[in-house]
Amino acid sequence: MPENEAEPWEYCLYIPNDLRAVTVSRRTLRLILTMHGLIGLVDVAELLAAELVSNAVRHTKGPAALRVCWSAGVLRIGAWDADPEPPEPPRSLEQGAELEEGRGLALVRACADLWGWHPLARQGNRGKFVWCELASA
Repeated sequence: MPENEAEPWEYCLYIPNDLRAVTVSRRTLRLILTMHGLIGLVDVAELLAAELVSNAVRHTKGPAALRVCWSAGVLRIGAWDADPEPPEPPRSLEQGAELEEGRGLALVRACADLWGWHPLARQGNRGKFVWCELASA
């Protein structure tokens, strides 16, 4: 169990609209979780973050951000992008099995304990935040 599990923390990584940002985000997340003693969550968290960031970069034209929060034994991973349009509803994994694209949110739904999205509008900024949660147990 991590020494600081009871202490909440949060990181935010702002990324350009560049597919290389997916790899940067995954590696940054791995380092964050390793440093906080949450190595057991790394593999699934990397998959989820890669899907969320990939969607933000592929389907929008502006910058994006990866946000990682830890509180009360729950890891929340989210991706912000500047497009206020809702994400496409996830297909079932069976429906998307043969497709090269379109499985991202189905994987998020299948692997996360909880997921969702909400629009953002503050200080003139518009966009959306798509998030998912993993419990430590």
